[in-house]
Amino acid sequence: MTGRIPTTPIEWAKKACDSLMDTYRAGELPPAHRWHYHQGVFLCGMELLWSAYQEDRYINYIQEYVDNLVDEYGNFYFARDELDAVQAGQLLFNLHQRTGKLKYRIAAEKLRNLLLTLNKTSEGGYWHKDKYANQMWLDGLYMAGVFSLKYANVYGDPSLRDTVLHQEMLMRKYMKDETTGLLYHAWDESRRMPWSNPETGCSPEFWSRALGWYGLALSQFLDLLPASDPARAGLSSTLRDFVDALIRYQDPVSGLWYQVVDKGHEPDNWLETSGSCLFVYTIAKAVKHGIVSDAEVATAAARKGYEGLIQIIQWDEQDRLILPDICIGTSAGDYESYITRPKVKNDLHGVGALVMACVEMESLIQE
Repeated sequence: MTGRIPTTPIEWAKKACDSLMDTYRAGELPPAHRWHYHQGVFLCGMELLWSAYQEDRYINYIQEYVDNLVDEYGNFYFARDELDAVQAGQLLFNLHQRTGKLKYRIAAEKLRNLLLTLNKTSEGGYWHKDKYANQMWLDGLYMAGVFSLKYANVYGDPSLRDTVLHQEMLMRKYMKDETTGLLYHAWDESRRMPWSNPETGCSPEFWSRALGWYGLALSQFLDLLPASDPARAGLSSTLRDFVDALIRYQDPVSGLWYQVVDKGHEPDNWLETSGSCLFVYTIAKAVKHGIVSDAEVATAAARKGYEGLIQIIQWDEQDRLILPDICIGTSAGDYESYITRPKVKNDLHGVGALVMACVEMESLIQE
Protein backbone atom coordinates (compact mmCIF):
# COMPACT_ATOMS: atom_id res chain seq x y z
CA MET A 1 0.00 0.00 0.00
CA THR A 2 1.63 3.22 -1.18
CA GLY A 3 -1.27 5.58 -0.44
CA ARG A 4 -2.94 6.47 2.82
CA ILE A 5 -4.31 3.49 4.70
CA PRO A 6 -7.91 3.94 5.89
CA THR A 7 -8.17 4.74 9.58
CA THR A 8 -11.91 4.43 10.29
CA PRO A 9 -14.46 1.70 9.52
CA ILE A 10 -16.30 3.92 7.05
CA GLU A 11 -13.07 4.65 5.19
CA TRP A 12 -12.51 0.90 4.89
CA ALA A 13 -16.06 0.47 3.57
CA LYS A 14 -15.50 3.17 0.96
CA LYS A 15 -12.12 1.71 -0.02
CA ALA A 16 -13.69 -1.72 -0.51
CA CYS A 17 -16.46 -0.32 -2.71
CA ASP A 18 -14.14 1.98 -4.63
CA SER A 19 -11.69 -0.85 -5.29
CA LEU A 20 -14.33 -3.03 -6.95
CA MET A 21 -15.86 -0.07 -8.77
CA ASP A 22 -12.40 0.64 -10.18
CA THR A 23 -12.07 -3.00 -11.24
CA TYR A 24 -15.52 -3.63 -12.76
CA ARG A 25 -18.22 -1.72 -14.54
CA ALA A 26 -21.44 -2.48 -12.67
CA GLY A 27 -22.73 -4.85 -15.33
CA GLU A 28 -19.43 -6.72 -15.35
CA LEU A 29 -19.47 -7.64 -11.67
CA PRO A 30 -18.98 -11.41 -11.68
CA PRO A 31 -20.85 -13.39 -12.83
CA ALA A 32 -21.23 -10.70 -15.51
CA HIS A 33 -24.65 -9.60 -16.74
CA ARG A 34 -26.58 -11.89 -14.40
CA TRP A 35 -29.26 -11.24 -11.82
CA HIS A 36 -27.48 -12.97 -8.99
CA TYR A 37 -27.05 -12.80 -5.24
CA HIS A 38 -23.25 -12.43 -5.51
CA GLN A 39 -23.66 -8.96 -6.97
CA GLY A 40 -26.69 -8.37 -4.78
CA VAL A 41 -24.78 -8.94 -1.55
CA PHE A 42 -22.01 -6.56 -2.57
CA LEU A 43 -24.44 -3.92 -3.77
CA CYS A 44 -26.60 -4.23 -0.66
CA GLY A 45 -23.46 -3.44 1.31
CA MET A 46 -22.89 -0.47 -0.97
CA GLU A 47 -26.49 0.64 -0.45
CA LEU A 48 -25.95 0.61 3.32
CA LEU A 49 -22.89 2.81 2.75
CA TRP A 50 -24.91 5.15 0.54
CA SER A 51 -27.76 5.29 3.07
CA ALA A 52 -25.36 6.36 5.80
CA TYR A 53 -23.26 8.84 3.80
CA GLN A 54 -25.31 9.78 0.71
CA GLU A 55 -22.54 9.76 -1.89
CA ASP A 56 -24.52 9.43 -5.11
CA ARG A 57 -21.77 7.65 -7.05
CA TYR A 58 -22.69 4.58 -5.02
CA ILE A 59 -26.42 4.64 -5.74
CA ASN A 60 -25.66 5.44 -9.38
CA TYR A 61 -23.46 2.34 -9.60
CA ILE A 62 -26.25 0.22 -8.09
CA GLN A 63 -28.71 1.62 -10.61
CA GLU A 64 -26.27 0.87 -13.43
CA TYR A 65 -26.20 -2.79 -12.37
CA VAL A 66 -30.00 -3.04 -12.20
CA ASP A 67 -30.57 -1.14 -15.44
CA ASN A 68 -28.13 -3.44 -17.23
CA LEU A 69 -30.60 -6.27 -16.58
CA VAL A 70 -34.09 -4.80 -16.11
CA ASP A 71 -35.64 -3.16 -19.18
CA GLU A 72 -38.08 -0.24 -19.23
CA TYR A 73 -41.04 -2.63 -18.89
CA GLY A 74 -39.68 -4.44 -15.85
CA ASN A 75 -38.64 -7.49 -17.85
CA PHE A 76 -35.50 -9.36 -16.82
CA TYR A 77 -34.09 -12.87 -16.75
CA PHE A 78 -33.79 -14.55 -13.37
CA ALA A 79 -33.76 -18.11 -12.07
CA ARG A 80 -37.39 -18.90 -11.24
CA ASP A 81 -36.87 -21.92 -9.02
CA GLU A 82 -34.61 -20.73 -6.24
CA LEU A 83 -34.50 -18.38 -3.26
CA ASP A 84 -31.10 -17.04 -4.32
CA ALA A 85 -32.72 -15.18 -7.22
CA VAL A 86 -34.76 -13.03 -4.85
CA GLN A 87 -31.87 -11.45 -2.94
CA ALA A 88 -30.87 -8.77 -5.47
CA GLY A 89 -34.48 -7.62 -5.44
CA GLN A 90 -33.62 -5.71 -2.27
CA LEU A 91 -32.04 -3.11 -4.56
CA LEU A 92 -35.31 -2.33 -6.34
CA PHE A 93 -37.20 -0.52 -3.59
CA ASN A 94 -34.87 2.42 -3.18
CA LEU A 95 -34.54 2.83 -6.94
CA HIS A 96 -38.32 2.94 -7.32
CA GLN A 97 -38.61 5.51 -4.55
CA ARG A 98 -35.82 7.69 -5.95
CA THR A 99 -36.79 7.60 -9.62
CA GLY A 100 -40.51 6.88 -9.59
CA LYS A 101 -39.95 4.47 -12.48
CA LEU A 102 -42.59 1.75 -12.50
CA LYS A 103 -40.19 -0.81 -13.95
CA TYR A 104 -38.56 -1.32 -10.57
CA ARG A 105 -41.88 -2.10 -8.89
CA ILE A 106 -42.84 -4.47 -11.71
CA ALA A 107 -39.53 -6.31 -11.30
CA ALA A 108 -40.12 -6.53 -7.54
CA GLU A 109 -43.62 -7.93 -8.13
CA LYS A 110 -42.16 -10.66 -10.33
CA LEU A 111 -39.78 -11.72 -7.58
CA ARG A 112 -42.58 -11.58 -5.03
CA ASN A 113 -44.67 -13.84 -7.27
CA LEU A 114 -41.75 -16.27 -7.58
CA LEU A 115 -42.31 -17.02 -3.90
CA LEU A 116 -45.83 -18.22 -4.71
CA THR A 117 -44.50 -20.88 -7.06
CA LEU A 118 -41.79 -22.41 -4.86
CA ASN A 119 -42.05 -25.96 -3.65
CA LYS A 120 -42.39 -26.35 0.11
CA THR A 121 -41.86 -28.87 2.86
CA SER A 122 -44.84 -30.45 4.59
CA GLU A 123 -44.95 -27.52 7.04
CA GLY A 124 -44.56 -24.78 4.45
CA GLY A 125 -40.79 -24.30 4.45
CA TYR A 126 -39.38 -23.10 1.13
CA TRP A 127 -37.17 -25.57 -0.71
CA HIS A 128 -33.88 -23.74 -1.27
CA LYS A 129 -33.94 -24.66 -4.96
CA ASP A 130 -35.98 -27.10 -7.00
CA LYS A 131 -32.89 -29.24 -7.50
CA TYR A 132 -32.45 -29.41 -3.71
CA ALA A 133 -35.77 -31.11 -3.13
CA ASN A 134 -37.20 -31.09 0.40
CA GLN A 135 -34.26 -29.06 1.71
CA MET A 136 -34.20 -25.86 3.73
CA TRP A 137 -30.85 -24.01 3.92
CA LEU A 138 -29.96 -21.24 6.35
CA ASP A 139 -28.90 -19.15 3.35
CA GLY A 140 -32.50 -18.90 2.18
CA LEU A 141 -33.71 -16.95 5.19
CA TYR A 142 -31.60 -13.99 4.09
CA MET A 143 -31.97 -14.54 0.36
CA ALA A 144 -35.76 -14.15 0.40
CA GLY A 145 -36.59 -12.94 3.90
CA VAL A 146 -35.21 -9.41 3.83
CA PHE A 147 -36.71 -8.77 0.39
CA SER A 148 -40.06 -10.06 1.63
CA LEU A 149 -40.16 -7.75 4.65
CA LYS A 150 -39.15 -4.76 2.56
CA TYR A 151 -41.87 -5.63 0.06
CA ALA A 152 -44.43 -5.97 2.86
CA ASN A 153 -43.50 -2.54 4.20
CA VAL A 154 -43.28 -0.67 0.91
CA TYR A 155 -46.13 -2.23 -1.06
CA GLY A 156 -48.50 -3.27 1.71
CA ASP A 157 -48.34 -7.06 1.65
CA PRO A 158 -48.35 -7.97 5.37
CA SER A 159 -48.93 -11.68 4.76
CA LEU A 160 -45.26 -11.86 3.77
CA ARG A 161 -44.26 -11.05 7.36
CA ASP A 162 -46.00 -14.15 8.66
CA THR A 163 -44.38 -16.25 5.95
CA VAL A 164 -40.89 -14.98 6.75
CA LEU A 165 -41.29 -15.57 10.47
CA HIS A 166 -42.61 -19.07 9.75
CA GLN A 167 -39.48 -19.85 7.73
CA GLU A 168 -37.26 -18.76 10.60
CA MET A 169 -39.29 -20.79 13.11
CA LEU A 170 -38.91 -23.93 11.00
CA MET A 171 -35.16 -23.45 10.74
CA ARG A 172 -34.86 -23.10 14.50
CA LYS A 173 -37.15 -26.08 15.05
CA TYR A 174 -35.22 -28.46 12.82
CA MET A 175 -31.71 -27.04 12.43
CA LYS A 176 -30.69 -25.59 15.80
CA ASP A 177 -28.29 -27.54 18.00
CA GLU A 178 -29.11 -26.85 21.64
CA THR A 179 -25.64 -27.78 22.87
CA THR A 180 -23.71 -25.20 20.83
CA GLY A 181 -26.50 -22.72 20.12
CA LEU A 182 -25.54 -22.88 16.43
CA LEU A 183 -27.62 -24.03 13.46
CA TYR A 184 -26.69 -26.66 10.89
CA HIS A 185 -26.27 -25.49 7.31
CA ALA A 186 -29.14 -27.49 5.85
CA TRP A 187 -32.05 -29.78 6.69
CA ASP A 188 -33.50 -32.48 4.44
CA GLU A 189 -37.04 -33.43 5.35
CA SER A 190 -36.84 -36.52 3.15
CA ARG A 191 -33.56 -37.78 4.72
CA ARG A 192 -32.37 -38.74 1.23
CA MET A 193 -29.20 -36.67 0.92
CA PRO A 194 -25.92 -38.43 1.71
CA TRP A 195 -25.14 -35.79 4.32
CA SER A 196 -28.54 -36.05 5.99
CA ASN A 197 -28.63 -37.33 9.57
CA PRO A 198 -31.10 -40.24 9.48
CA GLU A 199 -32.71 -39.10 12.73
CA THR A 200 -32.75 -35.32 12.40
CA GLY A 201 -32.35 -34.72 8.66
CA CYS A 202 -29.64 -32.13 9.36
CA SER A 203 -26.34 -31.71 7.56
CA PRO A 204 -23.45 -32.51 9.92
CA GLU A 205 -21.57 -29.21 10.26
CA PHE A 206 -21.90 -25.57 11.29
CA TRP A 207 -20.65 -23.67 8.26
CA SER A 208 -19.47 -20.13 8.81
CA ARG A 209 -21.13 -18.26 5.96
CA ALA A 210 -24.47 -20.03 6.30
CA LEU A 211 -24.55 -18.95 9.94
CA GLY A 212 -23.58 -15.49 8.75
CA TRP A 213 -26.59 -15.32 6.44
CA TYR A 214 -28.80 -16.36 9.33
CA GLY A 215 -27.41 -13.65 11.61
CA LEU A 216 -27.66 -11.05 8.87
CA ALA A 217 -31.29 -12.00 8.32
CA LEU A 218 -32.26 -11.82 11.99
CA SER A 219 -30.50 -8.46 12.39
CA GLN A 220 -32.25 -6.89 9.43
CA PHE A 221 -35.62 -8.42 10.31
CA LEU A 222 -35.51 -6.36 13.50
CA ASP A 223 -34.90 -3.27 11.37
CA LEU A 224 -37.90 -4.06 9.19
CA LEU A 225 -40.58 -5.43 11.50
CA PRO A 226 -43.00 -2.79 12.81
CA ALA A 227 -42.33 -1.72 16.39
CA SER A 228 -45.72 -3.09 17.41
CA ASP A 229 -45.18 -6.54 15.89
CA PRO A 230 -45.58 -9.18 18.61
CA ALA A 231 -42.88 -11.30 16.98
CA ARG A 232 -40.15 -8.81 17.88
CA ALA A 233 -39.66 -10.12 21.42
CA GLY A 234 -39.10 -13.70 20.31
CA LEU A 235 -36.85 -12.63 17.46
CA SER A 236 -34.79 -10.49 19.81
CA SER A 237 -34.35 -13.41 22.17
CA THR A 238 -33.31 -15.65 19.28
CA LEU A 239 -30.71 -13.13 18.10
CA ARG A 240 -29.39 -12.66 21.65
CA ASP A 241 -28.83 -16.39 22.05
CA PHE A 242 -27.25 -16.62 18.62
CA VAL A 243 -24.81 -13.80 19.34
CA ASP A 244 -23.85 -15.48 22.62
CA ALA A 245 -23.03 -18.64 20.66
CA LEU A 246 -20.98 -16.76 18.07
CA ILE A 247 -18.90 -15.04 20.73
CA ARG A 248 -18.11 -18.40 22.34
CA TYR A 249 -16.56 -19.65 19.09
CA GLN A 250 -14.57 -16.53 18.14
CA ASP A 251 -10.86 -17.29 17.77
CA PRO A 252 -9.19 -15.49 20.69
CA VAL A 253 -5.98 -14.79 18.79
CA SER A 254 -7.16 -13.49 15.41
CA GLY A 255 -10.65 -12.33 16.36
CA LEU A 256 -12.02 -14.21 13.34
CA TRP A 257 -14.10 -17.37 13.01
CA TYR A 258 -13.31 -20.73 11.43
CA GLN A 259 -14.78 -22.17 8.25
CA VAL A 260 -16.38 -24.90 10.37
CA VAL A 261 -17.23 -22.72 13.32
CA ASP A 262 -17.03 -25.13 16.24
CA LYS A 263 -13.92 -27.05 15.17
CA GLY A 264 -11.14 -24.50 15.41
CA HIS A 265 -9.03 -27.16 17.13
CA GLU A 266 -8.77 -29.19 13.92
CA PRO A 267 -5.41 -28.61 12.21
CA ASP A 268 -6.89 -28.39 8.69
CA ASN A 269 -9.65 -25.94 9.61
CA TRP A 270 -9.06 -22.33 8.55
CA LEU A 271 -10.17 -18.80 9.35
CA GLU A 272 -12.76 -17.67 6.80
CA THR A 273 -13.39 -13.99 6.15
CA SER A 274 -16.89 -13.71 4.67
CA GLY A 275 -18.49 -15.45 7.63
CA SER A 276 -16.32 -13.44 10.02
CA CYS A 277 -17.52 -10.21 8.39
CA LEU A 278 -21.15 -11.26 8.73
CA PHE A 279 -20.62 -12.18 12.38
CA VAL A 280 -19.08 -8.78 13.12
CA TYR A 281 -22.10 -7.15 11.47
CA THR A 282 -24.55 -9.33 13.39
CA ILE A 283 -22.94 -8.71 16.78
CA ALA A 284 -22.69 -4.96 16.15
CA LYS A 285 -26.34 -4.83 15.10
CA ALA A 286 -27.42 -6.76 18.18
CA VAL A 287 -25.56 -4.24 20.35
CA LYS A 288 -27.31 -1.41 18.51
CA HIS A 289 -30.70 -3.07 18.98
CA GLY A 290 -29.94 -3.30 22.71
CA ILE A 291 -30.59 -7.01 22.96
CA VAL A 292 -27.21 -8.54 23.87
CA SER A 293 -26.60 -10.37 27.14
CA ASP A 294 -23.58 -8.20 27.96
CA ALA A 295 -23.03 -5.04 25.91
CA GLU A 296 -19.40 -4.68 26.97
CA VAL A 297 -18.53 -8.25 25.99
CA ALA A 298 -20.41 -8.08 22.69
CA THR A 299 -18.90 -4.73 21.73
CA ALA A 300 -15.42 -6.05 22.48
CA ALA A 301 -16.08 -9.13 20.33
CA ALA A 302 -17.27 -7.01 17.42
CA ARG A 303 -14.21 -4.74 17.72
CA LYS A 304 -11.84 -7.69 17.90
CA GLY A 305 -13.41 -9.24 14.81
CA TYR A 306 -13.27 -5.95 12.91
CA GLU A 307 -9.63 -5.38 13.84
CA GLY A 308 -8.79 -8.95 12.84
CA LEU A 309 -10.31 -8.40 9.41
CA ILE A 310 -8.41 -5.15 8.89
CA GLN A 311 -5.16 -6.91 9.80
CA ILE A 312 -5.41 -9.42 6.95
CA ILE A 313 -6.46 -7.03 4.16
CA GLN A 314 -4.04 -6.95 1.25
CA TRP A 315 -3.40 -4.52 -1.63
CA ASP A 316 -2.78 -4.86 -5.35
CA GLU A 317 -0.38 -2.79 -7.46
CA GLN A 318 -3.05 -0.14 -8.02
CA ASP A 319 -3.61 0.24 -4.26
CA ARG A 320 -6.95 -1.53 -4.51
CA LEU A 321 -8.16 -3.44 -1.49
CA ILE A 322 -8.02 -7.24 -1.53
CA LEU A 323 -9.91 -9.38 0.98
CA PRO A 324 -8.40 -12.89 1.08
CA ASP A 325 -9.57 -16.27 2.38
CA ILE A 326 -13.16 -16.15 1.15
CA CYS A 327 -14.80 -19.54 0.65
CA ILE A 328 -16.38 -19.93 -2.77
CA GLY A 329 -20.07 -20.83 -3.11
CA THR A 330 -20.71 -24.03 -1.21
CA SER A 331 -23.45 -26.63 -0.86
CA ALA A 332 -24.18 -28.58 2.30
CA GLY A 333 -21.80 -31.43 2.98
CA ASP A 334 -19.46 -33.10 5.44
CA TYR A 335 -16.44 -31.64 7.24
CA GLU A 336 -14.00 -32.49 4.45
CA SER A 337 -16.18 -30.83 1.83
CA TYR A 338 -16.08 -27.51 3.67
CA ILE A 339 -12.42 -27.65 4.58
CA THR A 340 -11.29 -28.42 1.03
CA ARG A 341 -13.35 -25.71 -0.65
CA PRO A 342 -11.15 -23.23 -2.54
CA LYS A 343 -10.27 -19.91 -0.92
CA VAL A 344 -10.46 -16.88 -3.21
CA LYS A 345 -9.76 -13.16 -3.00
CA ASN A 346 -12.31 -10.37 -3.43
CA ASP A 347 -15.22 -12.70 -4.07
CA LEU A 348 -18.35 -10.57 -3.78
CA HIS A 349 -19.66 -12.72 -0.91
CA GLY A 350 -16.77 -11.44 1.16
CA VAL A 351 -16.36 -7.85 0.00
CA GLY A 352 -20.06 -7.16 0.38
CA ALA A 353 -20.01 -8.59 3.89
CA LEU A 354 -16.93 -6.52 4.72
CA VAL A 355 -18.69 -3.33 3.63
CA MET A 356 -21.71 -4.20 5.78
CA ALA A 357 -19.50 -4.92 8.79
CA CYS A 358 -17.56 -1.68 8.41
CA VAL A 359 -20.67 0.49 8.02
CA GLU A 360 -22.10 -1.03 11.17
CA MET A 361 -18.86 -0.76 13.10
CA GLU A 362 -18.57 2.95 12.28
CA SER A 363 -21.70 3.72 14.23
CA LEU A 364 -20.75 1.33 17.04
CA ILE A 365 -17.30 2.86 17.48
CA GLN A 366 -18.64 6.41 17.36
CA GLU A 367 -21.10 5.79 20.20
